[in-house]
Amino acid sequence: MSHVSLIDATHASADRAVVLSQIHQAFGTVPNMFRAVANSPAALRSMWGSFAALGGGTLPAKLGEQIAVAVADRNQCEYCLAAHTVLGRKAGATAEEMAAAQAGHASDPKTHAALRFAIKLVEQRGQVSTDDVRGLREAGFDDEAIVEIVAHVALNLFTNYVNVALNVPVDFPRVTLRRAA
Repeated sequence: MSHVSLIDATHASADRAVVLSQIHQAFGTVPNMFRAVANSPAALRSMWGSFAALGGGTLPAKLGEQIAVAVADRNQCEYCLAAHTVLGRKAGATAEEMAAAQAGHASDPKTHAALRFAIKLVEQRGQVSTDDVRGLREAGFDDEAIVEIVAHVALNLFTNYVNVALNVPVDFPRVTLRRAA
């Protein structure tokens, strides 16, 4: 059971209802994570705005979802692992690619470099080296893409912490965490 109320869009205040309506349009439903975050209109606007902004960024959606599952696994966030596995498949990733990304691997060297960097950001709490950033450049990422990788990790930390700390019920098909296994 969630540690906070899950806001029902039909009974939400006007400021919440506007954002929840946008989320419903995007997903065909309002996932529980957004219903939990809707307890704070400011947090809801921040989270949804970040998803929208990064969705229009330079990184392909598939890579964003691969980063999300790698981060979710490191933070033992069952909710985000389940949600982003579904979203990754919708973005064109195979089940095998999403499983590999969860473990921080990819057959494509550029994707692999991004995943390793994202995991290092999480595990070392942002303490990466010049060589780590240089490795991304050598893999083909420019400064814009490097900053977006960091932004994707930061957004996923936000969502992971919401879901884990608030015990948000998973409403996507479950995926087994590797770190917990």
